[in-house]
Amino acid sequence: QVQVMESGGGSVQAGGSLRLSCAASGNTYNLKFIAWFRQAPGAEREALGSVGIGFGTTYYAASVKGRFYLSQDNTKNTVYLQMNYLSPEDTAVYYCAATTDFTPSPLHPSAYKFWGQGTQVTVSS
Repeated sequence: QVQVMESGGGSVQAGGSLRLSCAASGNTYNLKFIAWFRQAPGAEREALGSVGIGFGTTYYAASVKGRFYLSQDNTKNTVYLQMNYLSPEDTAVYYCAATTDFTPSPLHPSAYKFWGQGTQVTVSS
């Protein structure tokens, strides 16, 4: 089993930045991907990006490419989501998810077995 926990959410003004952290614990030796998703009220869960653990390949959703960046610290089993130029439309609960399986669809929620509880990000205008 793998556990993931998000941190770093909060409130920020439009145009600002936030960095979210996703820390994995448990059987992390076999992790393959960690991804970030978000869900706004009344909306479907939206993929943001995914990183291949150990091989560093990153995948981004078109909607955030160029504004959001993923990085990983393998020594801490942590993946970071750097979010820049935030707007009120970025307000949502942000979730990280992990899988120990290889997947051809690293941005699809169904690829992930292990989910965090989410962290709220609120962007004010």
